[in-house]
Amino acid sequence: MRRVSVIGAGTIGASWAAYFLARGFEVAGYDPAPNSEAFVRRFIDTAWPTLEKLNVVQAGADHKRFEFFKDPAAAVKGAEFVQESGPEREDLKVELFATLDAALPADIVIATSSSGLLVSRVSAKCKHPERCVIGHPFNPPHLIPLVEVVGGAKTSPDAIAKAMQFYRDIGKYPIHIKKEVKGHVANRLQVALWREAVHLVAEGVVSVADADAAIAYGPGLRWALMGPHLGGPIQGWMDDLGQTRLTPDVQKKIIDGVAEEAAGRNMADLQRWRDRKLIDILKVSGEP
Repeated sequence: MRRVSVIGAGTIGASWAAYFLARGFEVAGYDPAPNSEAFVRRFIDTAWPTLEKLNVVQAGADHKRFEFFKDPAAAVKGAEFVQESGPEREDLKVELFATLDAALPADIVIATSSSGLLVSRVSAKCKHPERCVIGHPFNPPHLIPLVEVVGGAKTSPDAIAKAMQFYRDIGKYPIHIKKEVKGHVANRLQVALWREAVHLVAEGVVSVADADAAIAYGPGLRWALMGPHLGGPIQGWMDDLGQTRLTPDVQKKIIDGVAEEAAGRNMADLQRWRDRKLIDILKVSGEP
C-alpha cells in the first residue's frame, strides 16, 4: 500500500495525515474549510520533529508527500485506504460517505474516525456498505496508539480484517468492537468514570483538581499498563456510585473548578502541555 486519503483535515484529520506520512505513505487530503490546506500543512510541519524523536518516521518517509484537494472524489483517486475525519454530524457523514463510495473501487475500505456515531447509519446511502468501518483513534492520532474498529450491520468480515491489519501494520493498537454502541468502548469507559467524578464534585467530596489528580497520579498510571479488569471490582462500591445529572448548578461547579485548575491557561496551552506529557511517556515506553 502506498497511498492513503484523509477526508476531513481538521485537528484529527491533520494528525492522521502527519502519522500516515511518517509511516511512508503518500497522503491525499480534502477539507472544504477556507484555510484548511494551510492548517494541515502547518500541523504536519509542527508534528514531524516529534514523530522523528519518537522514531515513528520510517526510512524514506517525507512530510512533503502530501497533496491537497478541494473535491473529495478527486482526493480518493488511487487511494488504497480512506480515513474520514469530518465533523461529528451524521447527516454530513452520510452524504460524504455516499460520495466516497461512488468514487472508489468496491474493495477499498472507508474508515471513519467518528467518536460516537454508528457506521450502519453513516453508510446508509452507500452502494457498498460492506467496506465501511469505524476506525476511531484517540486524540491526537499521531501520538496515541489505540484505534477502535467497529463494523456495521452490513460490514463484511473482510473489511474488518483489512482495517485491523492496516492499523496494526502502521504501528497502531487496534481493538475489534463486536457490536455497534454509541460512543464505542473507550469513550463509554471515559464517560462512566467522568460521571462518578462529577458526582463526587457535586456532592462536595472532592475538588475538580483533586478528582483529576486522583486519576492522573493513581489508577491512571496503573491502567495505562494493565487496564481496569486485573484490579477486580467490588460490588458494594459499584452499588454506591452516583447518578448525578448535569444540572445548571452542577455545571457551574465543574466549570468553576476547571477554570481554577487551568490557572489562566487557554485550551491551546493545555493541549501543548498534554502533548509534551504524552511525548515524554511515549519516549519512555517506546510507543507508538
